[in-house]
Amino acid sequence: MLRRLFVGLLIGAIVGGLVAAGVIAGLGMLKLTGIFAYVFAAATGTLTGLVAGKPIWASGGQIEAGLKAFFGALLAAGGMYAIRAWLHFDVDLSIAHAGSGHLSELPGAFLPIIGAVLGGFYELDNTPEAKDGGASKSGKGGPRVAASVRVAEEAEAEEEPAASAAAKKRSR
Repeated sequence: MLRRLFVGLLIGAIVGGLVAAGVIAGLGMLKLTGIFAYVFAAATGTLTGLVAGKPIWASGGQIEAGLKAFFGALLAAGGMYAIRAWLHFDVDLSIAHAGSGHLSELPGAFLPIIGAVLGGFYELDNTPEAKDGGASKSGKGGPRVAASVRVAEEAEAEEEPAASAAAKKRSR
């Protein structure tokens, strides 16, 4: 479980760092204020939802990744609000040529944080499927199979007396 958490934090931080690099180097914006901070946070949440946990390219992962992407955008915008409301301290990223100022203004600081938090949540939520045909090691798959067999046997047992009664009526 800790391994999955670490992998999720790493994937999310990489996604957030790549979006931040695109904002800083590609758009030349060292500081994000106003609506732009929320837009890029939502983009980070969307991309993190597509690749963290069960990625979009995995077998049967398209719907799950789509839901994670949608809610990741919402959660990232909420995370951006939380950073702006409660985390008031200065960060100096001038050594990486990413500026310095409040945490909530520097995309090189807040986008990797948002991506890492979401990636950690998504990776922890991604429980691998059991490899033994659906029955888990804890035995949770066993009672379900036994119950379905028992129900099928009871249904057959109920049909037999009805069939024998109908045969007796025909023979009279």
